[in-house]
This record gives sequence, C-alpha cells and structure tokens, in this order.
Amino acid sequence: MPVLKENLDDLPDSSGVYIMKDVTGKVIYVGKAVVLKNRVRQYFNNSPKQVKVQAMVDNIDSFEYIITLSEKDALSLEANLVKKYNPRYNILLKDDKASPYIKIDLRQEFPTIEVTRRLKRDGARYFGPYLNGLRVWDIVAVIRNAYGMRTCPKKMTAKRECLNYHIGLCPAPCTGKITKAEYDKIVKNVIDFLTGKDCKAEDIIKAKMEAAANNEDFERAIEYREQLKMLELLKSRTISDLGKVLDVDSFALASNGVYGAASVNVVRGGKMMGVYNYVLGDAAATDAEALTSFVLQYYAGNHDIPDEICFGMEFDGSGLSDYLSALKGKKVEITFPKRGGKRKLLAMAEKNALDYLDKSVEKQRRETNMTVGAAERLCSVLGIASAHRIECYDISHISGTDKVASGVVFINGAPSKADYRKYKIRTVEGNNDFACMAEVIKRRLGHGDLPDLIVIDGGKGQLSSALEIMEGEGLHIPMIGLAKREEEVYLPNRSEPIVLAKSDYALRLLQRIRDEAHRFAITYHRNLRSKRLTSELDEIRGVGPKKREILLRSYPNFADLKAASVAELEAINGIDGNTARAVYQYFREKK
Repeated sequence: MPVLKENLDDLPDSSGVYIMKDVTGKVIYVGKAVVLKNRVRQYFNNSPKQVKVQAMVDNIDSFEYIITLSEKDALSLEANLVKKYNPRYNILLKDDKASPYIKIDLRQEFPTIEVTRRLKRDGARYFGPYLNGLRVWDIVAVIRNAYGMRTCPKKMTAKRECLNYHIGLCPAPCTGKITKAEYDKIVKNVIDFLTGKDCKAEDIIKAKMEAAANNEDFERAIEYREQLKMLELLKSRTISDLGKVLDVDSFALASNGVYGAASVNVVRGGKMMGVYNYVLGDAAATDAEALTSFVLQYYAGNHDIPDEICFGMEFDGSGLSDYLSALKGKKVEITFPKRGGKRKLLAMAEKNALDYLDKSVEKQRRETNMTVGAAERLCSVLGIASAHRIECYDISHISGTDKVASGVVFINGAPSKADYRKYKIRTVEGNNDFACMAEVIKRRLGHGDLPDLIVIDGGKGQLSSALEIMEGEGLHIPMIGLAKREEEVYLPNRSEPIVLAKSDYALRLLQRIRDEAHRFAITYHRNLRSKRLTSELDEIRGVGPKKREILLRSYPNFADLKAASVAELEAINGIDGNTARAVYQYFREKK
C-alpha cells in the first residue's frame, strides 16, 4: 500500500473533503466526510470491500484533504471538485435531455405561460417536470382552454386582438380587455391547478366538449375529449397520504457490488410525474456516501429541488439538508418514511432501481469495456502509466486553402466535448500537412492541462514531425500515430508498428478518437469555407441566396467556378445570362 501510515495518522477530526490520486497524480476519487480521520481510514483497513471500492483503493498512490467549517461546506466543495476533475471512480451522471417545465414569471405585469427545459433561479415559478407519458403541451392546451391564460411571448404592445382572443383562448390583456386584478385571478387559478389545488379544469373542458358536440363541431369535441383523458391520467397519478408536502423526490439505490443503478420518483403538486433511472459507478465507502454523492450531481443538473427528499436507508442528512436548502433558498426536509404514501413511493423507487440494474448490467459492462476498460487496455499495450486524458489532432483543407485543425479530447475513454478545440493554421503556406501539424502541436502544448497521451492521425512521418515539436518544447508526453490504411499503431523510436486485432477495445478506442478528430476538423473546414465562399459570391450583383446555392452546388470546387466560362455558367439550370456574365466578369476583375 503506497499510502504512508503517517499520512493516515495526521488526518484531523474535522469535516472536509478528501482527494485520492493515482501514481501519475491524477485525481481518481473525491469524497466528503463529517470526520476525515474516520472516513479515509475506512478505505485502508483490512475489512472486506465491494469490488469497485477495492479497485479504487488498489489504484491510490496518495491523497490530499481540505478541511471545511461544516458538512454543508464539504458537500459544496465535493460537488465542485467532482465537476472539475471528473474522477474515474465517482458517480458521473451523463447529461440527459432535460424534461420540460412550465414557467410562470410572476414579476411580469401580465404573466405568460412558457415551456422551458432550462431551470434558473430567477424568481419565476416552475412546474413539472413532465415525463413518462405526460406531455407538457397537452397541459398548456388545458390551461388555455380552461383558464384563458395568455401564452403569447410578445410584449404588451399589440394594437388589436389576435385570433386567440376571438376563439376564447386569451382575454387580450395586451389591448386592455381585462384588468390586472382580473388577470391575477386567472394566474392564481392556473397555479392552483398546476399545484393540485384546483380541480375545476375538468368540468370546464367537459362543458366545452359537450357544447362542441351539440354544435356538430366534432373535430373540436375530439380535441377536448383527448384533454379530458390527459386530466384523467393526472388524476390517476395522485398520491395519497403525502400530508402537507406536495413536492417530493424519493431516491433508491441498487448495486451488485460492481455495477449500480439509482431511481428517482418525482412527485409535484401531489401527483406522480414520473421516474428517472441512472447507471452508477461510484466507489464510495458506504451506500449512504454514494447516495449523497449521487444526489449532489442530480440537483447540480437540470432538476428542481422539492420541499422534501425521501430515502429508504437512514443516515445523518442534516448536512445535505443545509446544502440543498441554501441552493433552493427555502428549507428542504430530508426524511426516512416508514409508512404511508411516501413509503410507497420509496418502495416503487427501490423496485425501479433493481429492475433498471438488472436490465442495464450488460450495457454497463459493454460501456465500461469500450471506455475505461479500453483506456486501461491501451496503457498495457503502450506501456504507459495513464490514458485518462487522450487528445487527437487532425488537419483539414482543400489543396492547401482554408487550412484548419481540430483537437478532440477523450477522458476515461469517452468524448469530453467541452474540451474540443478548433485551430486556424496561421504560419503555413501551401499544402504541407507536416508543417500544419507542427504548428498545432506547438500552440496546443503552450497552455492548458497536458494530456496523458497524444494520438496523431498518420504514420511514422506525421508522428516524427509532431514528436520533434513536442520535444523542442521540453515536454515528454507519450505520443503515437495511427495509420489509416492498416490501422497500425506507430510508436516513437520503433521501426515496426503494433498491430492490434480488429476486435481489440484499445484499437476501437483509438479509431473512435481518430474518426472524431477527422469529423470535427472537416465540419470546421466546411463551415469556414462556406462562410468565405458565401461572402465572396454575395459581392456579385444579381447573385442572391438561391443563385448562390445553385452555383456552389454546381461547382463544389470553387477554383472551377472561378475558371468557368460564360457559356458554362449560363448552361446551369437556374442561372440566366446576365448572372453568368456578372459572375464571369467579377472573377476576371479580381485576377
């Protein structure tokens, strides 16, 4: 065990955050502790540990700690450090497509209904999320039909009423057809409906449906019937025995010792809105610590914080409550219900977590093999200490024009798109990929976190050129070349390449990185070239967007367009004689 005993003996009795590092100095785990001495020592005692915890401990070479004033501060610091370092053994939730919410900004004189996927702490009221069969626009349609609240995003400057007023969907506050006091009553009724306190919507929609049917407006009647079905679905999701708290999230974990899953039951306005399921991979010493870490990341994402959060396992939740209360700006209760509606919600969450774990184990194993496992395999193949951060660069141009390069980053075997970089080649004239690559390497290595491994798209020549620049900067970062034709891996100072089996996860990882760098470079080059060509053609009199598109489609190589004769240009379908002569004359005058 590389961690020295005296380091453990020096640990304080204070709350704080501990940071585990591997032999290369990379942060591999971040955790918080109420008592640092007790928590960190748990990792290094001789007691049996779960497989994922033991795997993390086996990779610890050193650790650091930061003392905090309270557990709340430790939680806040842990969340920030996990976001900063992306440690391999922490729970790292993938960005999921945020579920939609209804937003009502009560600071507006006449608030409107907005649909958004971005939660902000901006003083507005948010209702939702709407998931698992509840469509947000169905809810909005009910609000418009039952209450008449405006959904118009425009400012209150209209000179006459729009169609929504004439068909009874808006009271037209923009033209003064309703007073602020009257409109405020509508807003209050809508908020009561969204929080489960108003049930008049069903009666209003039912009356409108019957009226439409009597008037033989069957299409409108069917629309109202569908809205009644949605209201019935909402009613069926009402949870009894919740007490006064109507906004509750219930969390449950399931684990098989190697892989894990979490489930979150979301209740808003006393109604079951749906379930979120996640794959986990945390190496926390206890389930309570793993659960706390998961909750921190969950609410750091695009999820609103309810009034109460329920857990099945009991632990000291005071620090978590303080931290989330500070984020929400209102007291958040942490509870461990034993009976009633909230206990039923927990049982449902536990069942969902177990089911999701059972269905996702093979998927988790495959994803691990393709990412973290592939990075570990690559270390073994290349004989390097770490492949935590891999970078790959690619050059793109056409005959030496519009030269650009891409730099893509993979962390723990997965793309880290926030770290991708684009480069315009500044110093190279003509068609010289070696010189372009040398410029990019020099510019990249001059700033930022350095990678553990650099992948060059190409064989021995490209690798040698890039290696010379890196060593000239006084750096010695592992670097390899991946030749496209035979997918051979070239190492510095080695004449023969490494040939990996097509099924080898290490080779597949290298191919994904290389292909992603190629895609990113080509996309950037096309966008840049398109802007330049568009700008140049826009200068020609008589060439608008439509004719510009026709010209570029007919001549993908801009040099051919410049060299085209009047007759050739006039032969293009959609280009008249005057335009053909204008294009021809423009490029002749520019010579």
